[in-house]
Parts: sequence; structure tokens; C-alpha cells
Amino acid sequence: MIIESENRTKLSWRRLHLSRAKLKASSRTSALLAGFAMVAMVEIQLSNDVPEELLIAFCVCTTLLVAVHMLALLISTCILPHIEVVTSTPCSITESPHDKLHYYIETAWAFSTVFGILLFLLEIALLCWVKFYEYSFTAAWCTTIVLIPVVVLLLAFAIHFYRKLVAHKYELSKHGLRELESLANRLHGENSDKLSDHSVLTI
Repeated sequence: MIIESENRTKLSWRRLHLSRAKLKASSRTSALLAGFAMVAMVEIQLSNDVPEELLIAFCVCTTLLVAVHMLALLISTCILPHIEVVTSTPCSITESPHDKLHYYIETAWAFSTVFGILLFLLEIALLCWVKFYEYSFTAAWCTTIVLIPVVVLLLAFAIHFYRKLVAHKYELSKHGLRELESLANRLHGENSDKLSDHSVLTI
């Protein structure tokens, strides 16, 4: 039972450090990309020839990009201090909220790294169309053509990474179950030996 408790504590600490790393990465990435989107919207020089539909698409994409990253940043900023306290002081692992708030941590991670980056790439494409619409259609089309395989590669990597991660977690869970089963069998054998010895002494 002591070994089982130690294993659970180790797994809980591992999840804690993983959640902490995800929140830190999400906050840094979201702050950087949201800042870039805001600067791009403020500093861009518009011409009268740009179609209104293109401007609407650019504004909607920028707003979604900033909103998604701000939500990820908000979640990270709210949860991270409570996790930092547990990791930097001699606190019990049960005082950390990382397990109860796991859904929010994963949401911040997904918004910052998946949806946020896809919106960022779309923002680049729309920005080039708005910027070069009056000067060169070829430049705008070249940007779009280059970004299409980049988006495909990004999605392929995300799917491949997720599948590998799920397989890795499955292997860890299976290994943990084997260890627990081995421990249970060992404890059952020890209890059987004790009962046998007790029966012999009684006789």
C-alpha cells in the first residue's frame, strides 16, 4: 500500500509540473501573438481600393485571434500562481488545483497552440491581401500558396503528435496497471503465507 501511495504521488507531481509547463508556454505564446495582431491592425496602411469583404474578413480574423489568445492568457494567469505556490513551497500535492482544473488547462493549451496558431497563419494571409491588394495580386497569391502547405503540415503534425501522446499515455497506464496487479498478487501471497503459518501454529 505504501508503494502504491508513492506511485500515485509521483504521478500527481508529474501532472502538476506538466500543467505548469503548459500554462507558462500558453501565456508566453498568447501574449506574443495577440500583441502582434494588435500591432498589425493599428499600423497597417489601408487604401480605398481594398474590397469591404476583405476588410471584414481581416477584422473578424484579428478579433478572433486576439480573443482566443486573451482567453488562453486569462486562464493561464488565473491558474498558474496557485500551481507555482505548491511547487515553490513545501506544500502537499493535494493543495494544488491542477487536477480539478485540468479541463481549463487543456483548453488554454489548445487555444494557444492549435487554434491560435491557425488563426495567426490566416491573419498573415489576410494581412498580405489587404496590404498588397492595390500593388500586386501575385504577391498576395504567392503568400496564400505558401501558407496552404504550411497549414496542412501543421494540422498533420498536430494529429500525429496527439495520436503519439495518447499511445504513450496508454502505455504508461498499462504499465501502471501491471505494477498494481503485481503488487496486489504479492500482497495476496504474503497474506496467504501468514494465514498458513497462523493455522499451523494453532494446530
